[in-house]
Amino acid sequence: MRELLDREHLLSWWDGKVHRLLIDLAVALTFSGVFRLQAAPWEFLLYSAVGVALLVRRRFPLVTAAASIVPVALLLQPAASWVALYTYARRHGGAPSTWIVGIAIIATGVTANLIRYPGQQLFPTLLSIGVNSALYTVPAMLGLWLHQRQALVTSTRERIERAERERALLTGRAVTEERRRIARELHDVIAHRASVMSLQAGALTLHAKDEGTAQTAEIIRENSAKALTELRGMLRVLREGPSDLSEAPALADIAELVRETGSGVRLSMPDELPTTSGSTGRAAYRVVQEALTNAAQHAPGASVSVVVEDGDELRVTVTNGPGAQASTAGPGYGLLGMRERVALAGGSLEVGPTADGGFRVAAALPR
Repeated sequence: MRELLDREHLLSWWDGKVHRLLIDLAVALTFSGVFRLQAAPWEFLLYSAVGVALLVRRRFPLVTAAASIVPVALLLQPAASWVALYTYARRHGGAPSTWIVGIAIIATGVTANLIRYPGQQLFPTLLSIGVNSALYTVPAMLGLWLHQRQALVTSTRERIERAERERALLTGRAVTEERRRIARELHDVIAHRASVMSLQAGALTLHAKDEGTAQTAEIIRENSAKALTELRGMLRVLREGPSDLSEAPALADIAELVRETGSGVRLSMPDELPTTSGSTGRAAYRVVQEALTNAAQHAPGASVSVVVEDGDELRVTVTNGPGAQASTAGPGYGLLGMRERVALAGGSLEVGPTADGGFRVAAALPR
């Protein structure tokens, strides 16, 4: 890792890319003139300095442009100035400094050409000026075009990212509105029915002709009231998000749930319940609740046992025997919901029939 970081630091002028360094090295050797035959020692030194300037052209384009003017003025060698003009235009686009650098390089090349070949007639002179200007215009236009293309690509990418962010915001807003709409519908339909059921059960408790009917009505009223309380909590979550689940059921509420279900359910729990996270406690409670509901629906009258065991994991097992009569099979959403809830808590769920024809639900949850 240290070697990689050192290499990236050394290649920071080339954006840490080895291939860019190799490209600039090839450009420097090709356009600097160091391989020119029969060059004087001072010319070789000049070409070498220009080659170094071309090698760092990405980092110092202005230095490269200034260095490339010297061989144009002294030796009428424009190749390095073509690369320098292209590099500067590619980096700065149509900025005023690009025009100044371009005019300076073109003027130097035209002037050096006129000085080197004096005494020409008007037409050859104009032709020489035009050809020299065109030779410098081509790399400048290429650099300007690539700069504009890069700016367009960057602008397009920013617009796409902005559009994606806006779409995500609109999607989140639509989800929030849909959740609020669902909450309103649930409140208007289910809460109203549950309230009516609770009121009627309360009236039946007061006017029951025997004690057994009164007790059954009271159980119905208590469960209706608790269902309303849980429903209001879920509706608040739908409206405002999962910010407050303090009223959600926990592991300690399993005993009350079993008691309310009836005498046909046996419960085995540790005297001292383990300390668990909120998600684990809610998952354990919902598994027992859904398993008891399924047992009452699919195996009415069957004996049911609920076992809560503490260890490295919290294990919750609900087992029911074969029922007195089989009811119609449901859509299967209960088991799917249990699997999803247990998976969200980081646990595992096993469900399946038992040897005696009953059914077993076993959840293992992290404490």
